[in-house]
Amino acid sequence: MTTKERLLQLFESNKGNYLSGEEIAEQLCVSRTAVWKAVNSLRDQGYAIDAVTNKGYCLSAKTDILSPQGIQKYLEPEWGKLDISVLLTVDSTNALVREKANSGLAEGYTVIANEQTAGRGRYGRKFFSPYGTGVYLSMLLRPFHYSASQAVRITTMAAVAMCEAIEETTGEKAWIKWVNDIYVRGKKVCGILTEASFGLESGLLEYAVLGLGLNVYPPQKGFPKELDGIAGPVLESAQDDMKNRLAAAFLNRFMRYYKAQNQTEYIEKYRSYCFVIGKRISVISGRQTRSAYACGIDDGCRLQVRYDDGEMESLSYGEITMKLTKGDLL
Repeated sequence: MTTKERLLQLFESNKGNYLSGEEIAEQLCVSRTAVWKAVNSLRDQGYAIDAVTNKGYCLSAKTDILSPQGIQKYLEPEWGKLDISVLLTVDSTNALVREKANSGLAEGYTVIANEQTAGRGRYGRKFFSPYGTGVYLSMLLRPFHYSASQAVRITTMAAVAMCEAIEETTGEKAWIKWVNDIYVRGKKVCGILTEASFGLESGLLEYAVLGLGLNVYPPQKGFPKELDGIAGPVLESAQDDMKNRLAAAFLNRFMRYYKAQNQTEYIEKYRSYCFVIGKRISVISGRQTRSAYACGIDDGCRLQVRYDDGEMESLSYGEITMKLTKGDLL
C-alpha cells in the first residue's frame, strides 16, 4: 500500500477531525515531506483536505468520493478483507472482472468505477454510466455446486441487498421489478446483470460476475432522451459520503445472504419487495408479447404468471413490462 493510500485510510478513519503532520508522519512511518506530498496528491484527486496551522490536516466530512478505504470503514468485520479496487473510468466493470476470473483470481474481487464508457445491461443493451454520479460495481463469485437454474439466486439476492442498502442509508423506499431492476419513486435507479461461466462436463457454474449500476445522483447533463421518464436517481442532491456508504451497505447485505446456509429469508424479502405481484403485465419473449397476470414468486424466484387464455407458466428469465400508476410505488 502506498503512502497516499495509507494516508487516505487514516483520514477516512478520522473524517472531520484534525491530525497534525507530525502525528501522521509518526503513524505512517514516513517524513513530513512525504505526508505533504501525499496530501497534495489527494487534493488533486478532488479530496477536500483542510490545513490549519497548529492543528494539522482534516478530511472534510462532506467528501463524497468512492475509494476502497472509504468503503472498507463501513464494512462488517467478516467482509472487511474483500479485495476492492476503485477506478476513475473503465469500459465495463463486468468485462474487467471476467478477465480476472479467467486468470484464476479468487472469489470476492470487486471493481467499482466512477464511470463506464461501455457499460452493458441485459440483452446487450448499453447501460448509461456517467462520471461521478453513480456506483458501477462488479464482483467475482465462485459459488459451490450451482446449476444454471440456481444462478438466478445471485441476481435476486443482489436485488434484495440493494433495496435494503438504499433504505438503510437514504430512508427512501425501494422496490423490485422482476427480475433485476430496482425502483425508487416510480423510476428505475439500478440494474443488475449477472454473467456466468459453466463447465461443459459438469454443467455447474465455474464462476459468476455480479454487476450492477446504481444512479445515486442526477447526471450533470441529465438522462438521455430514451431514458427520460424511465430512469431516475436515488437522491436529488449530494449527501456526505453517500456513495461509499451505499456500496458498503450493499456488500454487507449481499454477502450475508450469499454466505447464509438457509436462503429462505431472502426469498421472502424478494417477494415483499416485488411490486409486480398481483398486477397486469406484458411478457416479452422474442418478438412475441403476451398479456398476463403476475400471480407470485416461487421458491426459485421464478415469476408465476397466468396468461389471458388461462395457461400458467413459471418464468426463470425474460422481460416484462407494465404500466405504473401513481400509487404503485409509494
